[in-house]
Amino acid sequence: MSQISIFDTTLRDGEQSPGVNLNQLEKLEIAKQLERFGVDIMEAGFPASSKGDFEAVRAIARSVKNTSVTGLARAKKKDIDIAWDALKDADEPRLHIFLATSPIHMTHKLKKTPEEVIQTAVEMVSYARTKFPQVEWSAEDATRSDKDFLVKIIEKVIDAGATVINLPDTVGYTTPEEYGELFRYITNRVPNINKVSLSAHCHDDLGMAVANSLAAIENGATQVEGTINGIGERAGNAALEEFAVALNIRQDKYPYQTNLTLKEIKRTSDLVSKFTGMAVPANKAVVGRNAFAHESGIHQDGVLKNASTYEIITPGLVGIKSNNLVLGKHSGRHAFKDKIEHLGYQLPEEKVTEAFQAFKLLTDRKKEVTDDDLFTILVDIQTNLNDVKKYVLQAFQVQYGSSNMPTATVALTTPDGSRVETASTGQGSVEALYNTIEALVKEEIHLTDFNLSSIGKGRDALAEVHVKMTVNEEEVSGRGSAQDVLEASAQAFLNAINRVFLNNQSTIKETAQL
Repeated sequence: MSQISIFDTTLRDGEQSPGVNLNQLEKLEIAKQLERFGVDIMEAGFPASSKGDFEAVRAIARSVKNTSVTGLARAKKKDIDIAWDALKDADEPRLHIFLATSPIHMTHKLKKTPEEVIQTAVEMVSYARTKFPQVEWSAEDATRSDKDFLVKIIEKVIDAGATVINLPDTVGYTTPEEYGELFRYITNRVPNINKVSLSAHCHDDLGMAVANSLAAIENGATQVEGTINGIGERAGNAALEEFAVALNIRQDKYPYQTNLTLKEIKRTSDLVSKFTGMAVPANKAVVGRNAFAHESGIHQDGVLKNASTYEIITPGLVGIKSNNLVLGKHSGRHAFKDKIEHLGYQLPEEKVTEAFQAFKLLTDRKKEVTDDDLFTILVDIQTNLNDVKKYVLQAFQVQYGSSNMPTATVALTTPDGSRVETASTGQGSVEALYNTIEALVKEEIHLTDFNLSSIGKGRDALAEVHVKMTVNEEEVSGRGSAQDVLEASAQAFLNAINRVFLNNQSTIKETAQL
């Protein structure tokens, strides 16, 4: 079976999803999980875009050992130099450099002639190879580019030292038949194409990203790029979990294999969803909560008799457990530690102690603690901001009645260590709570989105709140979880505010379209 390399861009293209703002600790946790998942290459970010992205890429490059780490760069020496500084400590550093090749992009965005674009591409790839052993070059908007121009520029960038050529469907415009034909055309016309790997990078604007990726490997691509849960610019990217499971289930059609550990799919999906605040739709293929649910009586009857009647994918294949009831009120520290290690978490002793204390507090209020509950505790422990000056919720109280104006009283500790307290009102309990917190903090705040969901089932399920807001005109997101909806809401609001103390973005914050 042919080997397909998996290039994950969740931390770069995925983070460009509107409203997503990951801090360094969250990016590092996702990177570690992507390593466990088995991706061959992870695009850790765009180092030249901001100081925060640079630091995150550098931290990931130094921490990840079993996956090649790459960073994105424009076709500029400054970007390449910054990327090298961020990636030079990686075990296998590589660079991903892009330049637009379609007439519409060259004319209106780059304002360069085709000859100038070729010259720039060749010069920058050649320069990049003086630093990086592996250089991927992307023809931005390849599917709307002139094919003969692509042949010409690809031949020259390969001669300049490119080791991977990527043909992205930047705007999600193409169809599987057209995309496959593009790969055949390039393979047949570029004389030195055998010196490089061909990569596919598809967007989902027309809902065909995964189908286009499959068409690419049928026509010569040996690398596929995508994101977890299909997140990304606009309608997102090819969902890697869907691509991987399609290869596994339809081996009769797709005789290809990857290095992915499919049982890590669910946990990877959950982690990305939690950190980004982008909920997975219930009917999402492979990882949606309804992916293995059957309501129709005919379907239920068939599944009970033989699951294969209506389930082509078993839940266990992607790491979904049918019964994840675990520890309880009387469980000890040893059992707790053994369980979290079984779940794949490696925490230092002080973090284990902190997580165990949080677990014990939860068991006082919740009879049944599930893997999902533990996942929330462990993720919060691993990515907390104890070493950062921040606002801390000390106490709150909300008074509400059907005929009374909701009133909230809140006490906070400020970043300088002082305690402040006040009360305020609102049209609802959450608004009263947020109005009160806003009155206590110095930052200028504008809430843009509020999302409430439950972790698990039952009346004692944990509440999880995700918010998006601007703090001093900087877009941030925040999350909070607690058994009480209002407490989770307050924690999410403060979590978002506290992120401004981490996001010291002293350079440009620029995104890239591929």
